[in-house]
Amino acid sequence: MIVANILHGKPRRLITVAPDHTLRQAAEVLGRERIGALLVFNGEQMVGIISERDIVRAVAEKGAEALDNNISDFMTRDVQCAVPGDTVDQVMSIMTERRFRHLPVKEGGKVTAMISIGDVVKQKVEEAKAESESLRDYISRG
Repeated sequence: MIVANILHGKPRRLITVAPDHTLRQAAEVLGRERIGALLVFNGEQMVGIISERDIVRAVAEKGAEALDNNISDFMTRDVQCAVPGDTVDQVMSIMTERRFRHLPVKEGGKVTAMISIGDVVKQKVEEAKAESESLRDYISRG
């Protein structure tokens, strides 16, 4: 299975923030949208990603005042991306090794979607179910 399978049927709505927005604004968007990470765009260019974890770390280090700081002060700048042709195993490996819960997807050099570890696990479970059913059918036919 590949990332394109995860994207099939998933809304392609990108929720973004600007680097000069505050962590408070990012937290409000995360809460309102019920998501765990936001892409940070400066105009048309992705410049980072900010996650719930980043905000919690900022508050742990700097206290509640951190919420008034710009997202750019705490975002991850070196953003790893997937492409639709990557296998689910490849992205699961990247997410596990780098401890990411969210991974942007680029098509033609442009970010078009974001997948979460939940999306990846769901795809793996569906893959395992299909394989199990195939094996059952094969065995029952003798």
